[in-house]
Amino acid sequence: MPSQPIVKMGNKQLATPSLPIQHIEQATTADPELLTLIQNMKDTMEKMQGVGIAAPQIGCNKRVIMFGFEANARYPNEKPVPFTILLNPSFKKLSDEMIDGWEGCLSVPGIRGLVPRYHHIEYSGYDLSGTLITREAKGFHARIVQHECDHIDGILYPQRLKDMHCFGFEDELKTILFPK
Repeated sequence: MPSQPIVKMGNKQLATPSLPIQHIEQATTADPELLTLIQNMKDTMEKMQGVGIAAPQIGCNKRVIMFGFEANARYPNEKPVPFTILLNPSFKKLSDEMIDGWEGCLSVPGIRGLVPRYHHIEYSGYDLSGTLITREAKGFHARIVQHECDHIDGILYPQRLKDMHCFGFEDELKTILFPK
């Protein structure tokens, strides 16, 4: 399957909440459109070297996200996150502790921002077999899940910024992002 063009910030499709996948059990086995969407998302995430992607980023208004990586040049100091595909995902905070962290986004290319996110969450969603997955996550893993869930709720990370002085082009922020 080919990778797809990334929908970029400014496109109103990214500001629209996504529709849930209906009849999960049947959809995961009998819906070729859903399986094509998931393969296109995977191909696109790999080609773009992302750590996560949501269906709206390739122009599909469905509540589907995927994330995970072994190593990633864009986030060289982060620990691996297991590859996961979730249909109709959600999360809840497990503590009130929020941590500021630098985020980027395939839909906001070349730019990073310092975003507060819950440090410890529980997330859930359905896998491709229609089984409900529930996991706890902390740190960067939790950050990725929240970022991707924002996408399917029509929110981009710049909307979460507390300080516009901590938002800019990667090449200008290099000394902050990747201290020697």
